[in-house]
Amino acid sequence: MADLGPVAWPPDPIRTERLLLREPEVQDRAVAIELNASPEVGAYIGGAQPRDELERTLPAVPRGRPGQFVVDLDGAMIGLVQLDRRDAEYEVRPAVGKVELGYLFLPEAWGYGYAAEACAAALDWFAGALPGEPVVLATQTANDRSMRLAVRLGFTEVERLEAYGAEQWFGVRSPVTPSD
Repeated sequence: MADLGPVAWPPDPIRTERLLLREPEVQDRAVAIELNASPEVGAYIGGAQPRDELERTLPAVPRGRPGQFVVDLDGAMIGLVQLDRRDAEYEVRPAVGKVELGYLFLPEAWGYGYAAEACAAALDWFAGALPGEPVVLATQTANDRSMRLAVRLGFTEVERLEAYGAEQWFGVRSPVTPSD
């Protein structure tokens, strides 16, 4: 992944009504392993990663990088939201060079609106950090929940394409232009 460019990182933590978006901390390692090893979480992103490999390779403090937020509910990590500029190796070709929104949440956090709340806050932060830059999102068309979230967040379908062995929904969220 390429970086976001001229963005001061890390920003101050972002507070929403129920959540805190922040940098990774030591206590997040176990949840980061759980997220990446979960068959439910991995269902539409290439599958779960082997837990023993994650235990061996994940650093004590999960590495934060510009655009990556831990989603914290009442002092505990429940997911990740990230904004990454996609590099030339990314299989979803329309996203190369663009900033893409991605998110992972523990299955027990699904269905409460946390993903929508956290993603909206991250998108608002991004709009302030890089005004005028659109954001893209790709998700498998089989992932109904993710497609509904994309539309709810203001993404508009641009095309459907084949990548990673499955049909992908590709959308863009254009920046809001203040009216005169």
